[in-house]
Amino acid sequence: MKLTVLGCWGGYPYKDQGTTAFLLQANGYNLLIDCGSRAVTELEHHISPLCVDSVILSHYHNDHIADLGVLQQYRGLWPKEDSNWDGQILKIWGHTEDKFYFDHLTFADVSVGKSYEESDLKRIGPWDVTFLRTIHPVPAFALRFLERDTGKILVFTGDSGYLDKLCTFAKDADMFLTDTYFFAGNERHFAHLTSKEAGEIALQANVKKLILTHLPQHGDLEQLKKEAEEAFQYKGEVVLAKPHMVLKIYS
Repeated sequence: MKLTVLGCWGGYPYKDQGTTAFLLQANGYNLLIDCGSRAVTELEHHISPLCVDSVILSHYHNDHIADLGVLQQYRGLWPKEDSNWDGQILKIWGHTEDKFYFDHLTFADVSVGKSYEESDLKRIGPWDVTFLRTIHPVPAFALRFLERDTGKILVFTGDSGYLDKLCTFAKDADMFLTDTYFFAGNERHFAHLTSKEAGEIALQANVKKLILTHLPQHGDLEQLKKEAEEAFQYKGEVVLAKPHMVLKIYS
């Protein structure tokens, strides 16, 4: 299983780098997790946007879906006579609690919206995916990916303030991808985690590797990392997400 960071800023793009988007790959399946600004052009450095099999969205804030319409247009306008393009309908997974956004996941002859709820287990490519409602101003969900062949686990918090249930949801994850938009001292925010909280959850959940993402545009990111490491008590590796970083989970 391989995770490629396409964008890792929270809220808005910054210095030619985009917002939340990741490419998760295993067994030849290409899954896009969120589709923030610049996701399509960043994706082109790794695979063709035509090769994405599915997209899954944690929620519908713009920094997580800004390039979704662009991806739909890309696939819809690509020449049908191109023998390298099979014209497959793109599956886009999202919650149904905002009908306006969910309805726009379906685009005639290009994509189809597929729904999930917190209680669901969805089989998407080689993964079993489960969901946890998070603390955020709009309906938002953390995502847990269990690779069926290997038992390896990736957990993505999406956007969330501190939530005890994340400790259980991320239990024994091989890789824990966390919204870390605030430095220590801003705990119990209504929308995002701090570095300290990310480390504390990682410690309680016994995760192996903590990846800090949805990063703040201002402040010393090495300090952010240090705060997370201290809260994690150096029990595992802490990594600052960077565009085009490739992270592998080995079987």
